[in-house]
Amino acid sequence: MERVRLGFSPIIPTIASFLLASLWGLTVFAGWGLEAFCAGGESAASCARRLDSVSMVSGLFAVLAACCTAGAWLVRPARRDPRVFTWFMGAGVAAWIAAEGVLFVGGLLAG
Repeated sequence: MERVRLGFSPIIPTIASFLLASLWGLTVFAGWGLEAFCAGGESAASCARRLDSVSMVSGLFAVLAACCTAGAWLVRPARRDPRVFTWFMGAGVAAWIAAEGVLFVGGLLAG
């Protein structure tokens, strides 16, 4: 396996991706989203249904982000060319941010 030479450590965007993935997973699967956006006001059941639909849309961005992050480390051209690696990791982090943004905005609208 060849080493990618970047101006920064490739571990930094990788850790950022894993942290964003953890935040997304806890928000969707561990109930953080329900606690944050459905705690008061209207009925919890209708809020939870709307938050589930928002989570599905956000999940599309999360799948894209996971594929880009994994591709940066697993696709041979990305391991050899720093520009390709940077593109994959940048796209992955941007997709995680979009997934989180969809959850946040959708959660505010659901609540």
